[in-house]
Amino acid sequence: MAEIKKILIANRGEIVQRAIRTIREMGKKSVAVYSVGDKNASYLKHADEAVCIGGVKSADSYLNIPALITAAEMTGCDAIFPGYGFLSENQDFVEICRLHDIKFIGPSNDVMEKMADKSKAKEEMVRAGVPVVPGSTGAVHTVEEGRVIAAEIGYPIMAKASAGGGGRGMRLINDESDFDQLFMAASSEALAAFGDGTMYLERFINNPRHIEVQVLGDSHGNAIHIGERDCSLQRRHQKVIEESPAILLSDETRAHLHDVAVKATKYLKYEGAGTFEFLADDKQNIYFMEMNTRLQVEHPVSEMVSGLDIVEWMIKVAEGEELPAQEKIKFSGHAIEVRITAEDPNSFLPSPGEVTQWMVPGGRNVRVDSHLYAGYIVPPYYDSMVGKLIVWGRNRNKAINIMKRALNEFEVEGIRTTIPFHKKMMENEDFISNNYDTKYLENYKSLDDI
Repeated sequence: MAEIKKILIANRGEIVQRAIRTIREMGKKSVAVYSVGDKNASYLKHADEAVCIGGVKSADSYLNIPALITAAEMTGCDAIFPGYGFLSENQDFVEICRLHDIKFIGPSNDVMEKMADKSKAKEEMVRAGVPVVPGSTGAVHTVEEGRVIAAEIGYPIMAKASAGGGGRGMRLINDESDFDQLFMAASSEALAAFGDGTMYLERFINNPRHIEVQVLGDSHGNAIHIGERDCSLQRRHQKVIEESPAILLSDETRAHLHDVAVKATKYLKYEGAGTFEFLADDKQNIYFMEMNTRLQVEHPVSEMVSGLDIVEWMIKVAEGEELPAQEKIKFSGHAIEVRITAEDPNSFLPSPGEVTQWMVPGGRNVRVDSHLYAGYIVPPYYDSMVGKLIVWGRNRNKAINIMKRALNEFEVEGIRTTIPFHKKMMENEDFISNNYDTKYLENYKSLDDI
C-alpha cells in the first residue's frame, strides 16, 4: 500500500474546488493548474500550490499532456486526479503518467480502452452477462453493411458513433429509405468531432428513461455499487437534473440493475469510480448503453444518499486500500442535483461575463459545488457549467421542496444562468409526478414551455 501525499488536479472549474476539499480533509497536499483564462479562479488560493500551464485554449493548457506532467514533476506530485472531461478518459495520458511514475487516480488504460469504443464496450458487456440493446455485434464500417444489419434488427434504428459522446455522431433512422443519408451524416459528424467516423447500430428504445449505477472497484477484486441515479431530464443529450434513487424502478429491477453493474465491474477488474449507464423502457427492461470510466458530474447525489465521499474512495483505492463491504453502505432519503450553467434560460445560449452578485443558498441538507464569486469573470472558452446545487430530503417530495427553497435563495447577477429554468421545473407537474423521459425537453423553446 503506497500512500499518496501530493495530488495534481488536472482540471478546471467546480470539480477542482470540490477535489481540494477532500484532499485537504485527508491530510494531503493539492496542486491546482490553470490556463491564462482561469488566472482569477478562486480555487487557486485554496490549493497548496498553483501552476499556470498555458494559454486560454484547452489544447494549450488542460489538454496539454507535457505541460501537466511537467507541472506534476516540478511540484513533486506523486498522483494526478483527472476529474471529468478533458483528459479524464484519455488512455495515452494514463500510460504517460505510469511511465513518469505518477499514479493516475482512476482505472488502468487497458480497461479504459475496452470501454472507450462503444461497440467494443457492448461486446464486453455481452460477455459479462449484462443486458444490451439489440443491435450490431460490433462496429459497422460501411453503409451497405449497416443497411443489412438494420433490416435484421428492425426499425427504428439509432446510428451512433463508436467513439462518440454528448449526442454527437447520432441519428435516429425511422425508415430504410432514409438509412443511407442519415448514416453518412452521423458518420461525417463523428469524424469531424472525434477523428473517427466508425459507427454502430442499435434498436431505438422509445420514450426511455436514463438510469445509471455508480460503482467502485479496488485492486483486490472487490466491487460495490453506490445506488442508481435517474438522469432522464436532458436537453440536447446533456443532463440538466439528476436524482437518486430512481423512484420509477421496482425493488426487483433495482436489485437486478445493481447486481449486473457490480458483476460487470468485477469482470473488468475495474479500479476506481465508474458509472454504468442504462436505458429503461416502459416495461422496466434495462439495457446497457455505455460506461464512463471516470467520476461523473452528478456524483454528489450518490454521496448524499450514501454518506460516502466518492473522491476520497478514489484516492484510497489508488493507494491500494480495500473497499468496504456492500452491506456496510446504508442508503437513505432522496437527493436531487441541478446543474447551474452560465446560459440564457430561454435559449440555453452561453452567457459569459462578470458576476456582479453571487449569493448561494444554505441550510440543512443543501450543498453547492461551485468556483464562482462576485467579481469573477466567467470566461467564454470553456464549458458553461458554473456550479451544482444538490439537496437531500427524507423522500422525493421533501427534496423537491428543499430545492425550491434553495433556488429561491440563489442570487446571481451580471450573467444569465439556468436558475429560472430549474425554478420552473420544480413546479412542473410532470416532473413532480415523475412523468417524463429523455425526450421531455425536446420541444423546449423558452421558459413558457415548461
